[in-house]
Amino acid sequence: MQKSIERIAGDSEGVFYEFPAFHFTGADKAAPSAYLQSALHAGELPGVVAIDALMPALNRAEAEGRIRGNITVVPWANPIGRAQYHFGEHQGRFHLGTRTNFNRAFPLLAAPDAALLPDTTFGTADQQLKTRLLQLSIGHDIVLDLHCDDEGLAYLYVHTSLWPAMADCAAAMGIDAVVLWSEDSAGTFEGATIMPYQNVPADVAKFERRVATTVEYRGMLDVDGELAASDAEGLYRLLVARGVIADPALAAPGPFTGFVAPLENIDMMPAPRAGAVLYDVKPSDRVSKGARLATIVHTPGEAGGRTEVMAPQDGVILTRRSRRIIRAGEDLLKLVGDKKSADARSGTLED
Repeated sequence: MQKSIERIAGDSEGVFYEFPAFHFTGADKAAPSAYLQSALHAGELPGVVAIDALMPALNRAEAEGRIRGNITVVPWANPIGRAQYHFGEHQGRFHLGTRTNFNRAFPLLAAPDAALLPDTTFGTADQQLKTRLLQLSIGHDIVLDLHCDDEGLAYLYVHTSLWPAMADCAAAMGIDAVVLWSEDSAGTFEGATIMPYQNVPADVAKFERRVATTVEYRGMLDVDGELAASDAEGLYRLLVARGVIADPALAAPGPFTGFVAPLENIDMMPAPRAGAVLYDVKPSDRVSKGARLATIVHTPGEAGGRTEVMAPQDGVILTRRSRRIIRAGEDLLKLVGDKKSADARSGTLED
Protein backbone atom coordinates (compact mmCIF):
# COMPACT_ATOMS: atom_id res chain seq x y z
CA MET A 1 0.00 0.00 0.00
CA GLN A 2 1.14 3.51 -0.78
CA LYS A 3 -0.19 6.59 0.97
CA SER A 4 -0.35 9.98 -0.71
CA ILE A 5 -1.28 13.28 0.88
CA GLU A 6 -3.55 15.38 -1.31
CA ARG A 7 -3.27 19.12 -0.70
CA ILE A 8 -5.89 21.75 -1.49
CA ALA A 9 -5.09 25.46 -1.33
CA GLY A 10 -7.47 27.53 0.77
CA ASP A 11 -9.13 30.75 -0.28
CA SER A 12 -6.60 32.93 1.52
CA GLU A 13 -2.84 32.92 1.87
CA GLY A 14 -1.37 30.42 4.31
CA VAL A 15 -4.45 28.17 4.42
CA PHE A 16 -4.26 24.62 3.09
CA TYR A 17 -6.34 21.47 3.46
CA GLU A 18 -4.97 17.94 3.29
CA PHE A 19 -6.45 14.46 3.07
CA PRO A 20 -4.83 11.05 2.66
CA ALA A 21 -5.44 8.60 -0.17
CA PHE A 22 -4.37 4.95 0.01
CA HIS A 23 -3.36 3.09 -3.15
CA PHE A 24 -3.15 -0.68 -3.63
CA THR A 25 -1.56 -1.91 -6.85
CA GLY A 26 -3.22 -4.86 -8.52
CA ALA A 27 -1.36 -7.77 -10.04
CA ASP A 28 -3.61 -8.04 -13.13
CA LYS A 29 -3.88 -5.01 -15.41
CA ALA A 30 -7.02 -6.48 -16.99
CA ALA A 31 -8.83 -6.83 -13.63
CA PRO A 32 -11.46 -4.29 -12.57
CA SER A 33 -10.24 -1.39 -10.44
CA ALA A 34 -12.02 0.31 -7.56
CA TYR A 35 -12.25 3.74 -5.92
CA LEU A 36 -13.89 4.21 -2.51
CA GLN A 37 -14.46 7.49 -0.73
CA SER A 38 -16.45 8.51 2.32
CA ALA A 39 -17.58 11.66 4.14
CA LEU A 40 -17.90 13.94 1.12
CA HIS A 41 -20.53 15.41 3.42
CA ALA A 42 -18.01 15.68 6.19
CA GLY A 43 -20.31 14.95 9.11
CA GLU A 44 -21.59 11.66 7.66
CA LEU A 45 -19.44 9.11 9.44
CA PRO A 46 -20.81 5.55 8.95
CA GLY A 47 -18.72 5.24 5.79
CA VAL A 48 -15.62 6.53 7.56
CA VAL A 49 -15.75 3.80 10.19
CA ALA A 50 -16.68 1.19 7.56
CA ILE A 51 -13.52 2.02 5.61
CA ASP A 52 -11.51 1.94 8.83
CA ALA A 53 -12.85 -1.58 9.42
CA LEU A 54 -12.16 -2.56 5.78
CA MET A 55 -8.51 -1.53 5.66
CA PRO A 56 -7.12 -4.55 7.59
CA ALA A 57 -8.79 -6.87 5.08
CA LEU A 58 -7.24 -4.93 2.19
CA ASN A 59 -3.83 -5.06 3.84
CA ARG A 60 -4.14 -8.83 4.33
CA ALA A 61 -5.18 -9.31 0.73
CA GLU A 62 -2.18 -7.29 -0.40
CA ALA A 63 0.21 -9.23 1.82
CA GLU A 64 -1.16 -12.50 0.42
CA GLY A 65 -0.97 -11.32 -3.20
CA ARG A 66 -4.74 -11.43 -3.73
CA ILE A 67 -5.35 -7.88 -4.98
CA ARG A 68 -5.99 -8.25 -8.71
CA GLY A 69 -7.10 -4.72 -9.65
CA ASN A 70 -5.91 -1.31 -8.48
CA ILE A 71 -7.74 0.10 -5.45
CA THR A 72 -7.78 3.71 -4.26
CA VAL A 73 -9.33 4.54 -0.89
CA VAL A 74 -10.08 8.05 0.42
CA PRO A 75 -11.45 7.58 3.96
CA TRP A 76 -12.27 11.25 4.63
CA ALA A 77 -12.81 13.00 1.32
CA ASN A 78 -13.61 16.49 2.58
CA PRO A 79 -11.07 18.20 4.83
CA ILE A 80 -12.74 21.56 4.17
CA GLY A 81 -16.09 20.48 5.55
CA ARG A 82 -14.42 18.54 8.33
CA ALA A 83 -12.97 21.82 9.66
CA GLN A 84 -16.19 23.85 9.48
CA TYR A 85 -17.88 24.70 12.76
CA HIS A 86 -20.42 27.47 13.31
CA PHE A 87 -21.33 28.41 16.87
CA GLY A 88 -20.04 25.05 18.04
CA GLU A 89 -22.07 23.00 15.56
CA HIS A 90 -20.36 21.06 12.79
CA GLN A 91 -21.35 22.13 9.27
CA GLY A 92 -20.15 19.55 6.77
CA ARG A 93 -22.80 19.57 4.05
CA PHE A 94 -22.28 23.01 2.48
CA HIS A 95 -19.12 25.01 1.93
CA LEU A 96 -19.54 28.06 4.12
CA GLY A 97 -17.56 30.19 1.68
CA THR A 98 -19.56 29.48 -1.47
CA ARG A 99 -22.76 28.14 0.15
CA THR A 100 -22.60 25.21 -2.29
CA ASN A 101 -23.38 21.64 -1.31
CA PHE A 102 -20.16 19.63 -1.30
CA ASN A 103 -21.97 16.98 -3.37
CA ARG A 104 -23.12 19.37 -6.08
CA ALA A 105 -21.41 21.29 -8.90
CA PHE A 106 -18.97 18.56 -9.85
CA PRO A 107 -17.91 18.92 -13.50
CA LEU A 108 -20.13 16.81 -15.78
CA LEU A 109 -17.72 15.69 -18.48
CA ALA A 110 -18.62 14.65 -22.02
CA ALA A 111 -16.28 11.64 -21.78
CA PRO A 112 -14.28 9.88 -19.05
CA ASP A 113 -11.12 11.85 -19.76
CA ALA A 114 -9.25 13.67 -16.98
CA ALA A 115 -7.93 16.12 -19.58
CA LEU A 116 -11.47 17.56 -19.80
CA LEU A 117 -11.45 18.61 -16.15
CA PRO A 118 -11.44 22.37 -15.51
CA ASP A 119 -8.32 24.28 -14.57
CA THR A 120 -8.79 25.16 -10.90
CA THR A 121 -5.68 27.32 -10.58
CA PHE A 122 -7.89 30.21 -9.54
CA GLY A 123 -10.81 28.16 -8.28
CA THR A 124 -12.24 28.21 -4.79
CA ALA A 125 -11.13 25.55 -2.34
CA ASP A 126 -14.28 23.49 -2.77
CA GLN A 127 -13.95 23.62 -6.58
CA GLN A 128 -10.36 22.42 -6.30
CA LEU A 129 -11.43 19.60 -4.00
CA LYS A 130 -14.14 18.40 -6.37
CA THR A 131 -11.79 18.39 -9.32
CA ARG A 132 -9.14 16.49 -7.38
CA LEU A 133 -11.61 13.83 -6.23
CA LEU A 134 -12.72 13.30 -9.83
CA GLN A 135 -9.09 13.04 -10.93
CA LEU A 136 -8.57 10.30 -8.36
CA SER A 137 -11.70 8.39 -9.40
CA ILE A 138 -11.69 8.68 -13.20
CA GLY A 139 -10.70 5.46 -14.90
CA HIS A 140 -11.84 3.13 -12.13
CA ASP A 141 -14.47 0.54 -12.99
CA ILE A 142 -16.01 0.65 -9.51
CA VAL A 143 -16.68 3.97 -7.77
CA LEU A 144 -18.38 4.00 -4.37
CA ASP A 145 -19.31 7.26 -2.65
CA LEU A 146 -20.24 6.47 0.96
CA HIS A 147 -22.82 8.73 2.62
CA CYS A 148 -25.67 8.40 5.11
CA ASP A 149 -29.10 9.94 5.54
CA ASP A 150 -30.67 11.45 8.66
CA GLU A 151 -32.40 8.25 9.82
CA GLY A 152 -32.97 5.52 7.30
CA LEU A 153 -32.44 2.17 5.72
CA ALA A 154 -29.23 1.25 3.92
CA TYR A 155 -29.85 2.09 0.27
CA LEU A 156 -28.16 2.88 -3.03
CA TYR A 157 -28.71 5.46 -5.73
CA VAL A 158 -28.03 3.73 -9.07
CA HIS A 159 -28.23 5.08 -12.62
CA THR A 160 -30.71 3.17 -14.78
CA SER A 161 -27.93 2.17 -17.20
CA LEU A 162 -26.33 0.07 -14.43
CA TRP A 163 -29.41 -1.80 -13.26
CA PRO A 164 -30.02 -4.71 -12.90
CA ALA A 165 -26.34 -5.43 -13.63
CA MET A 166 -25.47 -4.02 -10.19
CA ALA A 167 -27.89 -6.29 -8.32
CA ASP A 168 -24.97 -8.49 -7.24
CA CYS A 169 -23.34 -5.45 -5.61
CA ALA A 170 -26.47 -4.54 -3.68
CA ALA A 171 -26.76 -8.15 -2.52
CA ALA A 172 -23.10 -8.33 -1.53
CA MET A 173 -23.41 -5.17 0.56
CA GLY A 174 -26.61 -6.27 2.32
CA ILE A 175 -28.50 -3.22 1.07
CA ASP A 176 -32.20 -2.77 1.88
CA ALA A 177 -33.28 -0.72 -1.13
CA VAL A 178 -32.19 0.72 -4.47
CA VAL A 179 -33.38 4.01 -5.93
CA LEU A 180 -32.96 4.31 -9.69
CA TRP A 181 -32.28 7.66 -11.36
CA SER A 182 -31.61 8.84 -14.91
CA GLU A 183 -30.96 12.60 -14.83
CA ASP A 184 -28.34 14.74 -13.09
CA SER A 185 -28.32 18.46 -13.73
CA ALA A 186 -26.90 19.34 -10.30
CA GLY A 187 -23.49 17.72 -10.72
CA THR A 188 -23.39 15.16 -7.93
CA PHE A 189 -20.21 13.11 -7.54
CA GLU A 190 -22.08 10.00 -8.67
CA GLY A 191 -23.44 11.85 -11.69
CA ALA A 192 -19.99 13.15 -12.59
CA THR A 193 -18.76 9.55 -12.30
CA ILE A 194 -21.33 7.82 -14.51
CA MET A 195 -22.65 10.47 -16.92
CA PRO A 196 -19.40 10.64 -18.98
CA TYR A 197 -19.99 7.02 -20.01
CA GLN A 198 -23.48 7.55 -21.40
CA ASN A 199 -22.45 8.68 -24.89
CA VAL A 200 -19.23 6.77 -25.50
CA PRO A 201 -18.75 3.48 -27.39
CA ALA A 202 -19.74 0.30 -25.60
CA ASP A 203 -16.14 -0.91 -25.41
CA VAL A 204 -15.32 2.25 -23.42
CA ALA A 205 -18.48 2.34 -21.30
CA LYS A 206 -18.18 -1.32 -20.26
CA PHE A 207 -21.44 -1.16 -18.33
CA GLU A 208 -21.24 -4.89 -17.63
CA ARG A 209 -18.32 -4.32 -15.27
CA ARG A 210 -19.00 -0.76 -14.19
CA VAL A 211 -20.25 0.17 -10.71
CA ALA A 212 -21.04 3.75 -9.71
CA THR A 213 -23.26 4.48 -6.75
CA THR A 214 -23.99 6.69 -3.80
CA VAL A 215 -24.21 4.42 -0.77
CA GLU A 216 -26.49 5.69 2.00
CA TYR A 217 -25.44 3.85 5.15
CA ARG A 218 -28.57 4.36 7.24
CA GLY A 219 -28.51 7.44 9.57
CA MET A 220 -26.17 10.04 11.03
CA LEU A 221 -26.10 8.34 14.43
CA ASP A 222 -25.41 4.85 13.06
CA VAL A 223 -21.71 5.14 13.85
CA ASP A 224 -21.25 1.81 15.54
CA GLY A 225 -18.51 -0.81 15.66
CA GLU A 226 -20.74 -3.75 14.74
CA LEU A 227 -22.37 -1.89 11.86
CA ALA A 228 -18.97 -0.73 10.64
CA ALA A 229 -17.68 -4.31 10.64
CA SER A 230 -20.76 -5.51 8.79
CA ASP A 231 -20.52 -2.72 6.21
CA ALA A 232 -16.81 -3.45 5.74
CA GLU A 233 -17.63 -7.09 5.08
CA GLY A 234 -20.17 -5.98 2.50
CA LEU A 235 -17.64 -3.77 0.73
CA TYR A 236 -15.12 -6.61 0.74
CA ARG A 237 -17.71 -9.04 -0.68
CA LEU A 238 -18.43 -6.57 -3.48
CA LEU A 239 -14.74 -6.24 -4.36
CA VAL A 240 -14.38 -10.02 -4.41
CA ALA A 241 -17.59 -10.55 -6.40
CA ARG A 242 -16.45 -8.08 -9.05
CA GLY A 243 -12.95 -9.54 -9.32
CA VAL A 244 -10.93 -6.75 -7.75
CA ILE A 245 -9.76 -9.08 -4.98
CA ALA A 246 -9.32 -12.84 -5.17
CA ASP A 247 -10.79 -14.81 -2.30
CA PRO A 248 -11.89 -18.36 -3.21
CA ALA A 249 -13.13 -18.95 0.33
CA LEU A 250 -15.87 -16.35 -0.09
CA ALA A 251 -19.13 -17.50 -1.67
CA ALA A 252 -20.73 -15.46 -4.44
CA PRO A 253 -23.53 -13.16 -3.26
CA GLY A 254 -27.06 -14.49 -3.48
CA PRO A 255 -29.95 -12.68 -5.17
CA PHE A 256 -30.81 -9.15 -4.11
CA THR A 257 -33.81 -9.31 -1.77
CA GLY A 258 -34.42 -5.61 -1.14
CA PHE A 259 -36.83 -3.41 -3.06
CA VAL A 260 -36.16 -1.28 -6.12
CA ALA A 261 -38.01 1.85 -7.16
CA PRO A 262 -37.51 4.76 -9.54
CA LEU A 263 -36.66 8.10 -7.99
CA GLU A 264 -39.95 9.47 -9.36
CA ASN A 265 -41.85 7.27 -6.90
CA ILE A 266 -40.45 9.07 -3.84
CA ASP A 267 -42.70 11.44 -1.90
CA MET A 268 -40.64 13.84 0.25
CA MET A 269 -43.65 15.13 2.22
CA PRO A 270 -43.03 18.86 2.80
CA ALA A 271 -44.14 19.99 6.25
CA PRO A 272 -47.36 22.07 6.03
CA ARG A 273 -46.50 24.04 9.17
CA ALA A 274 -43.45 24.86 11.27
CA GLY A 275 -43.12 23.26 14.68
CA ALA A 276 -42.26 20.05 16.52
CA VAL A 277 -42.54 16.74 14.66
CA LEU A 278 -44.22 13.70 16.18
CA TYR A 279 -43.55 10.77 13.86
CA ASP A 280 -45.95 7.84 13.59
CA VAL A 281 -43.65 5.89 11.27
CA LYS A 282 -40.03 4.81 11.10
CA PRO A 283 -37.79 3.61 8.27
CA SER A 284 -38.84 0.19 6.88
CA ASP A 285 -42.51 0.67 7.85
CA ARG A 286 -45.02 -0.24 5.16
CA VAL A 287 -47.87 2.28 5.03
CA SER A 288 -51.18 2.56 3.23
CA LYS A 289 -52.61 5.61 1.51
CA GLY A 290 -54.21 7.88 4.09
CA ALA A 291 -52.19 6.54 7.03
CA ARG A 292 -50.89 9.20 9.42
CA LEU A 293 -47.18 9.70 8.98
CA ALA A 294 -46.54 12.53 11.40
CA THR A 295 -48.12 15.32 13.40
CA ILE A 296 -46.77 18.87 13.43
CA VAL A 297 -47.28 20.64 16.76
CA HIS A 298 -47.22 24.27 15.62
CA THR A 299 -49.19 26.14 18.29
CA PRO A 300 -48.90 23.99 21.42
CA GLY A 301 -51.69 24.05 23.95
CA GLU A 302 -54.16 25.75 21.60
CA ALA A 303 -57.19 24.39 19.82
CA GLY A 304 -56.22 23.41 16.31
CA GLY A 305 -52.54 23.57 17.27
CA ARG A 306 -51.71 20.28 15.56
CA THR A 307 -51.62 19.39 11.86
CA GLU A 308 -51.52 15.79 10.71
CA VAL A 309 -49.60 14.62 7.63
CA MET A 310 -51.07 11.65 5.75
CA ALA A 311 -49.56 9.21 3.27
CA PRO A 312 -50.45 10.19 -0.30
CA GLN A 313 -50.07 6.60 -1.51
CA ASP A 314 -49.09 3.09 -0.45
CA GLY A 315 -45.38 2.61 0.08
CA VAL A 316 -42.38 2.06 2.35
CA ILE A 317 -40.71 4.61 4.61
CA LEU A 318 -37.11 4.94 3.43
CA THR A 319 -35.87 7.77 5.67
CA ARG A 320 -37.01 10.43 8.11
CA ARG A 321 -35.40 13.48 9.72
CA SER A 322 -33.25 13.00 12.80
CA ARG A 323 -34.13 16.37 14.30
CA ARG A 324 -37.65 17.10 15.43
CA ILE A 325 -37.92 20.83 14.75
CA ILE A 326 -39.02 21.74 11.25
CA ARG A 327 -39.82 24.77 9.14
CA ALA A 328 -42.80 24.98 6.83
CA GLY A 329 -41.89 23.47 3.49
CA GLU A 330 -39.01 21.34 4.77
CA ASP A 331 -39.22 17.68 3.84
CA LEU A 332 -40.32 15.31 6.58
CA LEU A 333 -39.30 11.95 5.13
CA LYS A 334 -38.83 9.84 2.03
CA LEU A 335 -41.81 7.61 1.23
CA VAL A 336 -41.03 5.20 -1.60
CA GLY A 337 -44.43 4.82 -3.17
CA ASP A 338 -45.80 1.99 -5.26
CA LYS A 339 -46.57 4.53 -7.99
CA LYS A 340 -45.14 7.73 -9.37
CA SER A 341 -45.38 10.55 -6.86
CA ALA A 342 -47.66 13.52 -7.54
CA ASP A 343 -44.68 15.55 -6.24
CA ALA A 344 -42.14 13.73 -8.44
CA ARG A 345 -38.76 15.47 -8.65
CA SER A 346 -36.14 14.90 -11.30
CA GLY A 347 -32.46 15.06 -10.47
CA THR A 348 -31.53 15.43 -6.81
CA LEU A 349 -34.25 15.08 -4.18
CA GLU A 350 -32.93 17.72 -1.76
CA ASP A 351 -30.23 20.35 -1.38
